Amino acid sequence: MIQATISRNATGQVTAFKLTGHADSGAYGQDIVCAAVSVLAISTINGIEQVARLQPVVQSDETNGGLLIADFTKLGLANTQLQTLLESFALGLNDVATNYGDYIRVREQTR
Repeated sequence: MIQATISRNATGQVTAFKLTGHADSGAYGQDIVCAAVSVLAISTINGIEQVARLQPVVQSDETNGGLLIADFTKLGLANTQLQTLLESFALGLNDVATNYGDYIRVREQTR
């Protein structure tokens, strides 16, 4: 199962996200849940880097259990493009979880 955590600050701005695990909803290369989450995450990071022209701190490890951590705390969280992209990511993840809850769990935390 994919565990997704979206971190927010006290004012509700997204400050980070963490994805761990594998969906295991289908055979390797045919896992639509994994594909959906991967596309959402990669598109969000690419958008932040190429559209908002910001460089988040990103850590990934696909080999040992699936891991992607993205931290935005040093980017100026009030940036409208940044928060729009991150809110879109959160909406997309929650849509995937609504439809495929056996394979992904999304939680939000305030830190």
